[in-house]
Amino acid sequence: MHKKYRVTLTSEERLQLETLLGKGKTAARKLARARILLKADATPPGPAWTDEQIAQALDVGLVTVYRVRQTFVEYGFEAVLTPGHKGRPRPRKIDGDQEAHLIALTCSKPPPGRKRWTLRLLADKLVELGQAPKVSPETVRQVLKKTS
Repeated sequence: MHKKYRVTLTSEERLQLETLLGKGKTAARKLARARILLKADATPPGPAWTDEQIAQALDVGLVTVYRVRQTFVEYGFEAVLTPGHKGRPRPRKIDGDQEAHLIALTCSKPPPGRKRWTLRLLADKLVELGQAPKVSPETVRQVLKKTS
């Protein structure tokens, strides 16, 4: 069967994983991923096990094995072993100037017929004032939570 994500470890990477497993003093998730990479290695010293064999031997899910392979191929060796976001960080939806306008708007009097500002009203008013092309109430909530 042809694998979409084929793991090929260099000798240095293999040595680093074996050293990591030999110490045994690290997070269980990291150790499991190291074991998955070693079993999935398709180079001559590696066993090149199938996903099913790895999942059964290491008592992990098939999806876990698949994602470890995918992360290794797409983002590299270090990305598999370090937790966190793998892709590019998302750009901020509201910058500092827009945040300042939002806070000033929140502190101002609410529109006529309203007792207080709602998140939806604040988001709509920011768009109406031309501060942002579009803003969701959730973005407004997160900004206000961060600043309060």
